[in-house]
Amino acid sequence: MLASLRYRLHRHPFPERYARLDELLRNQALSREALLDKQRRDLAAIIAHAVGNVPYYTERFAGLTATQDLPILGKTAVRERLDDLLARDADRSQVKLGHTGGSTGQPLAFWYDVAKHELMRAGMMRGFMMSGWRPGQKVLYFWGARHDTVKGGVFGGGWGAHWSARWGDLIAAEKTIAAVEYSEASLSTWARTIQAWRPTLLYGYASAMSELARHVITSRLPMPKSLIGVYSTAEMLDDSQREAMQQAFGCKVFNQYGCREVPNIAWECRHGRMHIFADLVHLESARIEGEDRFLVTSLTNRLMPFIRYDIGDSGRLLEGECECGSPFPLMEMGMCRQNDLIRTRAGKTFHPAYFNRLLYGLAGIRQYQWVQEAPDQLVLNLVAAAPLGTETLVRLRTRLQREVEAGMRLEVRYLDDIPRTASGKHRFVIGLR
Repeated sequence: MLASLRYRLHRHPFPERYARLDELLRNQALSREALLDKQRRDLAAIIAHAVGNVPYYTERFAGLTATQDLPILGKTAVRERLDDLLARDADRSQVKLGHTGGSTGQPLAFWYDVAKHELMRAGMMRGFMMSGWRPGQKVLYFWGARHDTVKGGVFGGGWGAHWSARWGDLIAAEKTIAAVEYSEASLSTWARTIQAWRPTLLYGYASAMSELARHVITSRLPMPKSLIGVYSTAEMLDDSQREAMQQAFGCKVFNQYGCREVPNIAWECRHGRMHIFADLVHLESARIEGEDRFLVTSLTNRLMPFIRYDIGDSGRLLEGECECGSPFPLMEMGMCRQNDLIRTRAGKTFHPAYFNRLLYGLAGIRQYQWVQEAPDQLVLNLVAAAPLGTETLVRLRTRLQREVEAGMRLEVRYLDDIPRTASGKHRFVIGLR
């Protein structure tokens, strides 16, 4: 009854989101053949649009027809040609600039608008439904900042202002906990929030969720029977983390794959298989620099098309179909997104996403890496067009001393190149061992 009421109240202010969800659910009812035929047509359409409407692709794709002959879009091109990747007919008064630190330690910016955001949220809802969740049931996010829709959700802003805070909290289908920094005390608070709010799903960083699971297990804290799934995202999920979460929360753990610039690439089903959302993306696995790397094309983003985008992650496509009956193709992740946590003397733990955001919006950074050399000393390795300005350095040091460790020292080192690991991956945060 209450979930049904939440569903109706949540749908009211988000008509575009739910219209896109209805469309996505129709797509997943297609046969595999019909779905792949739609994907082929959508791929041809986005390429044609890009050639005719986006300066970067007009230049780069001239005279090319076969998809496999199209040049790869790298992160360097995204950083250096940002304005040329925006469609000519875009209404610049309506577009916004988003930022991502990236799993490879190469920060970049990208253009987005309300339509992209609403489609992203619709895609997430469809992904959640693969666990058995239904719209209107509660989702508790453990994320780097307040979730994008909480601020403008049913109970945020004008429409929600008509409701009391207590009633709004009762009806709200979403909550967000900032999870880039945590201690034993905050882990205890998170666990109590789960007990009191009784969500259906948990969603967050693999490292944060596994630390919370450890705390729940060692403290012998009972978790509510309302939980049916835990979603891990933004990092590699290993078997030990999955097992700890399943033991702690008493439900299945699901993996999710995507990025801020191209969300909703693949979601895990109840049979443990990763399904590519082929109505939203076209995914390739290409041999690059000795590893199988994913190249992703967004089939829906006409504002800033990402075509054959080297996302920086490894993995491969799989043949066959899943026992769950989904028409979506299968994939598996390689070893990627392996990053470290920063821990302080005071017992705080900081997720790499915190350090990503410290560099948002800084132009000229080609690559970066944070290294903790002592409990109170961080080194920021930079490959940059020019040194950071004095004001920027003061701001970084002030934030680190205020938010991480009072006596934290920061040294910036400018390099020509940041070495990769033996496996060929770039670690953009290296914690103290």
